[in-house]
Amino acid sequence: MQNSIVQKYNVPGPRYTSYPTVPYWDEALFSLELWKETLKKSFDESNLSEGISLYIHLPFCESLCTFCGCHKRVTKRHEMEQPYIQAVLKEWDLYCDLLKDRPIIKEIHLGGGTPTFFAPQHLQQLIQGILAQADIAQEHEFSFEGHPNNTTREHLQTLYDLGFRRVSYGVQDYNEKVQKAIHRIQPFEHVERVTKWAREIGYTSISHDLVFGLPFQNLDDVLYTIEQTQRLMPDRIAFYSYAHVPWIKGNGQRGFKDADVPKDEMKRQCYEEGKLKLLEYGYAEIGMDHFALVEDEMYKSFKSGALHRNFMGYTASKTQVMLGLGLSSISDSWYSFAQNEKTLEDYYARLENNEIPVFKGHVLNEEDLKIRKHILNLMCTFETSWNNEALYFKEIPEVIQKLQEMEQDGLVILDDFQIKITEQGKPFIRNICMAFDLRLNRKMPNTRIFSMTI
Repeated sequence: MQNSIVQKYNVPGPRYTSYPTVPYWDEALFSLELWKETLKKSFDESNLSEGISLYIHLPFCESLCTFCGCHKRVTKRHEMEQPYIQAVLKEWDLYCDLLKDRPIIKEIHLGGGTPTFFAPQHLQQLIQGILAQADIAQEHEFSFEGHPNNTTREHLQTLYDLGFRRVSYGVQDYNEKVQKAIHRIQPFEHVERVTKWAREIGYTSISHDLVFGLPFQNLDDVLYTIEQTQRLMPDRIAFYSYAHVPWIKGNGQRGFKDADVPKDEMKRQCYEEGKLKLLEYGYAEIGMDHFALVEDEMYKSFKSGALHRNFMGYTASKTQVMLGLGLSSISDSWYSFAQNEKTLEDYYARLENNEIPVFKGHVLNEEDLKIRKHILNLMCTFETSWNNEALYFKEIPEVIQKLQEMEQDGLVILDDFQIKITEQGKPFIRNICMAFDLRLNRKMPNTRIFSMTI
């Protein structure tokens, strides 16, 4: 790929797990009551036909990984598990009281933090408490994130017995120098052990997360990590760029110097050659930064056009309602977004007052809903069309102008009513989505709030 193209498009940009992105939410127009209204409306529209999704944030970690951008609480005090489980179940009770009808759960994902910080019996208590007030959709997917260093066979068996069939392991990189820099030391043997346990127990989809652009990482490190990963052949691989945003995350990303982080052409080479290696090993590219074996449900979903993207990342199917439970979780009713309190103390205090612990959000207007659809299409299918909105887009010449420039650069194929992302354009999918992002284009941030797109 031409270096000039890389430099041109290497700008700060969102990752588009939502539109509008969180920095562009109209918080002044949001209220808890509006959130409840839009949630009930969406739930009534979609619960019986497609069910709902639950993302449950389990924020505790025993040590700080310095590449991580997630909301977490670093502690070795495992006595914090039980109060947190009780708080999440109380939040779920409040939602069930609000929604009246019995929820039909299509997806559950346990994210973190480190979900496997929690003892298996406490995870069992959590899931059983959730399911006691809900029905399970006939076709469903329950998944969780496991840390290779502390995931036990008991964790895997307990969650399997509760209906979980997918597990994701954070690998990042196998180079010891890189692991020390990001404070995430885990030998290949640990990853191999937990991957084999999951297969023996019966998990049908195992995913490994690999990251390029980490401090001290070079191309050989990336290719070696992929070669080691190929020995285990996980069903899915997330191969994504490290988001270096220390000015947002503070000390969490200051375990190394800015100069230690590979940039621009080196980072792009790591991605391109890593991607070629994954394709060589039999993985297919699906969406942004994700790969899967052709037997996996995620690939089948991509081919059928059913792939979806939300605050959980890519999912194999869509639900209109996604409830986020736990500290800092974000919920999506399709018509609005709502984020929970970010500190443990505030989260607990709101629940003690019998309040749903939402502290900010955004209600989507008509324009947001249109733009959201197109960005979602691009992220999930690499194309979108606007046959019934031609006039709408002709009235926004800056969108068409940006897309025409990208067409000249070989990133997209554009006609009057449709855009398709080319193979050369796939690494720049965030930039292409930015052309549609009217809120971003109307008001560029004064300070850098997003990671670089490359």
